[in-house]
Amino acid sequence: MKSTDTFTDKAEVYAKYRPSYPLEYIEYLISEAGLNEDCVIADIGSGTGILSKQLLERGFTVIGVEPNDHMRTVAEQTLKPDSRFISVKATAEHTTLNNHSLDLITVAQAFHWFDMEKFRLECQRILKHDAQVALVWNSRDVSSDINKESADVCYKYCPNFKGFSGGMEENPIPFQQFFKDGKYEFNYFRNDLPFHLIGFLGRYLSASFSPKKTDKEYQPFITALSNVFEKYSNNGKIIIPNITRSYLGKV
Repeated sequence: MKSTDTFTDKAEVYAKYRPSYPLEYIEYLISEAGLNEDCVIADIGSGTGILSKQLLERGFTVIGVEPNDHMRTVAEQTLKPDSRFISVKATAEHTTLNNHSLDLITVAQAFHWFDMEKFRLECQRILKHDAQVALVWNSRDVSSDINKESADVCYKYCPNFKGFSGGMEENPIPFQQFFKDGKYEFNYFRNDLPFHLIGFLGRYLSASFSPKKTDKEYQPFITALSNVFEKYSNNGKIIIPNITRSYLGKV
């Protein structure tokens, strides 16, 4: 399966149960990137438009670049009423965007799917001089018992599971190879996520590695996750310890 097809048939559950980014992060990004309302941002690998929506709400023009038809369609249906949203069917490595036309590139939950070197060259082509690239992930806090036990469930029932966020914990991404002169600013923000059972299960079912209803692992996976929820929930609600990780720099 091509990486661009990974989330086919998961777009609706992805849009419904994936978390947005903390207000503190959005404020940081606007400040550090020196943005104003005339700025144009390309959200690359924009998926169902979760980060795009938050940037549109702040008044920016946002170009959502997304190759997966299912994900892009959900974003268009959600965001098209906003005339400042432009949807483009293209890959990160070949965005089709104009040379030196962008004030910022954002990549949310997607960089680990890209060909890093080809994407770096594409960023250099489409960014304005001295403009930056912002990479961001909502990542589970792997030091927490809830997330450790949930990971054990995923390893048991999800053959494609390599760790959360594409295995970033187990195999760290060499960010210094991507950013200019190896320099970038790293920040993290708490973004703990409250869920009822349906949302908790939905968050896992939105993952690229999770089984589909037709897979034999699906029902045991749901049962095991439900047991984790039952163990750690309080009054029908669970808090998933979560961190928003930010990497910002020039390329």
